[in-house]
Amino acid sequence: MSALGQSLPRPDARDKVTGDARYPGDRFPPDVLFAFIVFTDQPHARITRLDTAAAEAAEGVVAVVTAADVPVNEYGLTMFDQPVLIGPTSSGRSAVPHDVSRWEADHLAVVIAETEEQARSAAALIESDWEALPLVADIDAALADGAPLVHPEHPAQSNAYHHLVITKGDVATAFERADVVIEGTYELPYQEHAYLQPEAGVAYVDEEGRITVEVAGQWTHEDQEQIAHALDLDLDAVRVIYPPIGGAFGGREDMSLQIVLALAVRKLNERGIDRPVRSQWSREESIVGHHKRHRGRVHTRWAATKDGVLLGVEATSHLDAGSYNYTSNKVLGNLHLTVAGPYEVPNAQLDSYAVYTNAVPGGAFRGFGGPQGCFVSETQMNRLAAALHLDPVEVRRRNVLGEGSIGITSTPLPAGVSLPEVIEECAIEADWEAPPRPPAAIGAFASLPPTTEASRRGRGFACAYKNIGFSFGFPERSVADIVLHGSDDADARPTSAELYLAGADVGQGAHLAFLQMAAEATGLDVEAITPGFSDTATSGDSGSASASRLSWMTGNAILGAAEEAEKAWRDGDRPARGHFRYTPPPTEMLDPDGRTPTTPNFAYGYVAEAVDLSVDVETGHIVVHDVVCAIDVGRIINPQQVTGQIEGAVIQAHGYCLSENLVVIDGRVMNPRFSGYLIPGIGDIPEQVRSVMLEIPDPRGPFGVRGMAEMPLMPYAPAIVGALYDATGVWFDSFPLTPPRVRAVLRAAGVGAS
Repeated sequence: MSALGQSLPRPDARDKVTGDARYPGDRFPPDVLFAFIVFTDQPHARITRLDTAAAEAAEGVVAVVTAADVPVNEYGLTMFDQPVLIGPTSSGRSAVPHDVSRWEADHLAVVIAETEEQARSAAALIESDWEALPLVADIDAALADGAPLVHPEHPAQSNAYHHLVITKGDVATAFERADVVIEGTYELPYQEHAYLQPEAGVAYVDEEGRITVEVAGQWTHEDQEQIAHALDLDLDAVRVIYPPIGGAFGGREDMSLQIVLALAVRKLNERGIDRPVRSQWSREESIVGHHKRHRGRVHTRWAATKDGVLLGVEATSHLDAGSYNYTSNKVLGNLHLTVAGPYEVPNAQLDSYAVYTNAVPGGAFRGFGGPQGCFVSETQMNRLAAALHLDPVEVRRRNVLGEGSIGITSTPLPAGVSLPEVIEECAIEADWEAPPRPPAAIGAFASLPPTTEASRRGRGFACAYKNIGFSFGFPERSVADIVLHGSDDADARPTSAELYLAGADVGQGAHLAFLQMAAEATGLDVEAITPGFSDTATSGDSGSASASRLSWMTGNAILGAAEEAEKAWRDGDRPARGHFRYTPPPTEMLDPDGRTPTTPNFAYGYVAEAVDLSVDVETGHIVVHDVVCAIDVGRIINPQQVTGQIEGAVIQAHGYCLSENLVVIDGRVMNPRFSGYLIPGIGDIPEQVRSVMLEIPDPRGPFGVRGMAEMPLMPYAPAIVGALYDATGVWFDSFPLTPPRVRAVLRAAGVGAS
């Protein structure tokens, strides 16, 4: 029986439900010291004095790490634009001024003490003086004439530091020919990752003299590279291990504790102190101290014929990168490609900008710019359908990308385009042609009985596509190693195997998927394969657990490693080792004028969603009754895990769309607790989520597999907005759709009590 398509139990399930799993925050090695990370608490200021003497003399304090201890005081996932520590002096080199705090959560110092309480108490004794600098609070402030530069050292000499362009066809003529033009400006909100365990880690010098960091992350080898760079060490002097990880969603793709914990251990080691050091943030420190889904603004115009066929798209997009780039330049690329939707667009002028501000950084978050672009494009498509009195599904049929379609960058999409089939399956499962459903009783408040008096019901539809794997010319790769064991007899078959992969399991069940694919590739039972995961000392670079790439990329690497191991086995090697580095088809960067045809991605995933909801027009409360999510997964590895990914993404999108309202004012997060930042509880989520899984193989995917983990999040918000319009006749161009905001927009449109 095939190892694929089976809902096998996860090997880590029992430990996680019983509490035996040891997450980073559960690790207390013998003789451990405790580190407290001191934030600058300065959204934009220059430090003029730092005095740590009182902290160093405090009870229990072993050491205080400052900028003067950082060999190379810079880091960043795609560009070195952030200091490791802020300080008036630094002994090392840095591409960015290290004496300026550009974010309230920039790191000032690391206090190491015998207990956590002693470290926190000593941190309060640190003295610092600051020269206030002009605050660049948001996109408007950053783009204003004469705005101060957040990064005056950046070659762009502008807060709008990264610009992408697509120029396709003749947009001016397209709008002249148009029968209808749909224009809108859309405001896109922040979203907090809200993973289960806040940032935590432990560092030590291992038995081979390597600085070792056990931490939750998404890319062991990139963490290793950034630590080694900042500490000015060779890669083999640094080891990164991922224990069980309590969620990530992109929020652990950038640095949090990795570098500072390694610095702490190095400083102690240089003083002859070989003790492990651990640290853990509180939930408030986590919400303040790590990046978010980007907020942004998009203004767009769409031109179409009276039959609903698209003629052209114009869009100007701005993403608030915050104080540092993180992955903003890459996230911007995804928004840039999705803002015109998964449609045949013969003419386009798209301009997208990443903008530095002094707000919380924007970075990777499930969908990676796609949800922002999708909200714009799918709301535009729904508005086009309404303006022409067309069915939302039918107008998509007339425009959707299909096999052989030319994409927005003027090149054909990779083979295996299945969005037309996905749309049809979604419409069938949702019974889209059925007559409208009657209003449902809504209990807006627990103290009042449910009623249909103010209830209005509606349905909405949206679809999306998203890249699988890294884009725009990034040197994508994944490495796997398989070792086969068994009898020395020439005719014997392997009886067991070892699998070594660095890919991170951030809670999504990736490690079980790796085992199932390895079992399929080797012909062994899953139980016969011993895993070696997420350790830079034992595995090659598997890349990040992001971009819906891990199963696709590692699966291809596993197939290659299994083939190499099988060759060694046939040659008589016992054990037989197979090492393979998979490299996918190349991708290309956009050219500066955006006219040259490019292939930005080597694979895509496709999804469509239909929602059925009721809204109380008096209170603004929304109840989502039913969500149908249809998605092409290519080949199902583990049905239970795919269903879990779909349902989890829909619920995360539900929070993004309806309740999660991160408030950032003058560079400060104003609601850094779950009491003020409302993620959905069990009583808030959709009443029903139906997962429809198509298996149309990706020609290049391992076993036909497609990546799918991000896609179900993307169409949800525009489908909700489409359903609200269906229910009330009112369009919403911003979210989250909290009851006060919904009520206010409805009242402004004359809906509900006066």
